[in-house]
Amino acid sequence: MNLQKSKLALLFSLPVLLYATAFAQTPVPDKVLQNASLQEVIDYALNHKPGVKQSLIDEEIGERDIKSALSGWFPQITGNANFNDNLKQAVNALTTNGQTQYITFGSKYTSSFTLQADQQFLNAGLIQASKAAKFYRQQYKQNTENTKITTIVNVSKGFYDILTSKEQLNIINENIARLEKQLKDAKSQYEVGLVDKTDYQRAQISLSNSKADKKRTEELMKYKYAYLQELIGYGNDRQLSLNFNASSMEKEILLDTTQQATYENRVEYRLLQTQKQLQQLNTSYNKWTYLPTVSGFLNYNWNYLNNSFSDLYDQNFPSSIFGLKLSIPIFLGTKRTQEIRKSELMERRIDLDLLQAKNQINTQYQQAMATYKANLNDWKTAAANVEISRQVYNTIKLQYDEGIKAYLDLMTSETDLRTAQLNYLNSLYSLLSSKLDVQQALGTITVNQ
Repeated sequence: MNLQKSKLALLFSLPVLLYATAFAQTPVPDKVLQNASLQEVIDYALNHKPGVKQSLIDEEIGERDIKSALSGWFPQITGNANFNDNLKQAVNALTTNGQTQYITFGSKYTSSFTLQADQQFLNAGLIQASKAAKFYRQQYKQNTENTKITTIVNVSKGFYDILTSKEQLNIINENIARLEKQLKDAKSQYEVGLVDKTDYQRAQISLSNSKADKKRTEELMKYKYAYLQELIGYGNDRQLSLNFNASSMEKEILLDTTQQATYENRVEYRLLQTQKQLQQLNTSYNKWTYLPTVSGFLNYNWNYLNNSFSDLYDQNFPSSIFGLKLSIPIFLGTKRTQEIRKSELMERRIDLDLLQAKNQINTQYQQAMATYKANLNDWKTAAANVEISRQVYNTIKLQYDEGIKAYLDLMTSETDLRTAQLNYLNSLYSLLSSKLDVQQALGTITVNQ
């Protein structure tokens, strides 16, 4: 009866256990980016972009490589077993008092089991692995940092590009609204005979061109969203919406132009420094190869021998050995000397890489700063042109309504206003992009920023 009750309880509890297991294994869905700010988009990219994830995996792989190399300091325990069937046993002659006897040595069947532990005490390769471990960890982390900085810059530019296109759409929509009103006014004036048909036709052409611009911008927006989703590792089948704030974007344009490039701030330069430290260790290792290798061992053997296979494992003849081993490399040709010279040459080569990196960083900084200053001037000029163009348009619009100016003048001023507004947006995007380039050149962009 108790057995039956246990079976019933198990059957009733099984669905509950299966549900709990399934629920526990249900993956937590990724965050959906709705009305996301630039910081939220960057944070998502740093957690989901495949390139960043690959760098983090490379760190883990590197850590396993380090632990694998350092594992040589631990005792190395091995077990061996063998079985031998001596088909033809050795025979030796034994002569006593002039009489010779032939004696067969050994047993037909032999078998042994060996358990041995080896311990390294002094080993050049293990010494190098111990000293190089922290530099390899540093190198892996610097590679990840470099990937994240590149991601931050590219994602920021992609975000600003979409924001610029969004503002362009707003300008085009405002322009379409003005042109639709002008078309309506021109049509009314034409119908009552105040103007000829050309004003109405010109308004139609301008409106059609603006609608074509809108369509083109909307289609490009789809690509820009897809590109940003690729940059941040966000699935193309998911909805993405961004929080656009043009005023906050304008607040981000200023930069201290008196800053000077500090080479150590650049992760690329620090990577070269780490490579040099590793190369110096490699030179030291080649010198350490003149040192002897000292190790110890301990084994225990289970030995079996018998002329009958069925009785082979009836009796054991154990043995055990403990010992120390000293190996001194006396002469290996000129290999060690050549390796030392080669490693020293590679050190000199990295020194030249560091010098070249300094020159490149300085050139990159000068180019980025010059571009930023030029774009800053263009932005200020474009902002002033927008205000002037708006005033000109408003004045000519009033004069056209009074019949003082021709419709061609109104179209020209409207085109100038739209061009000035679009130029302003393009200069703003170029300015923000060049600011990112300056920050990257200075090395002031950090993964925690």
